[in-house]
Amino acid sequence: MERREAREGATTVAAVSSGRLGGRVRELRGRRGLTLEALAERSGVSRAMISKLERGEKNPTLVVAAKLAEGLGVTLSQLVGMEERREVVVVRKEGRMVMRDPETGFERQLLSPTFVGRGVEFVRNTIPEGSTSGEFPPHRKGVAEHVVVERGRLRVTLGGEEYLLEEGDALYFEADMTHRFDNAGEGECSYYLVISSGGS
Repeated sequence: MERREAREGATTVAAVSSGRLGGRVRELRGRRGLTLEALAERSGVSRAMISKLERGEKNPTLVVAAKLAEGLGVTLSQLVGMEERREVVVVRKEGRMVMRDPETGFERQLLSPTFVGRGVEFVRNTIPEGSTSGEFPPHRKGVAEHVVVERGRLRVTLGGEEYLLEEGDALYFEADMTHRFDNAGEGECSYYLVISSGGS
């Protein structure tokens, strides 16, 4: 059985690179035969914004990137990251894919490799005091999320319903609705997230 370490490089520690993300969006849009207008309609992101991203003129928020991923039919990590196909992959702490939203300070660390066609992502998120993840778009039907709070207090808003979680609390929800995570306490809030796509 071959072992391999997933190395995403130092560039992933900072905010998502607009040039890299733009190139991926353009590549995936081309593969799917989508016009800018079609992707704008599917993702809810304006044609002008997509065009600027593809040209490397704009640096997206994580929510915009998530909307584009949904529109392209891939996960956020697949949109941004490298695709690993080995049976055993070691993701070193210093080699994690880290996406940081420059507007909110929300940080997303991918703890699992980004397998194409595999239905699970394991993520650690951190939210600064008084900040938010922003509102994520609904996933496709069949996608579920499992949350467990590592530190602090987390307010999860699902559609119009709010749930307040303390350290150690866990939550499961079907993610085909808008969802948002807010730091509801003092100090940094961190939580683990497992996104399950039902094997799709």
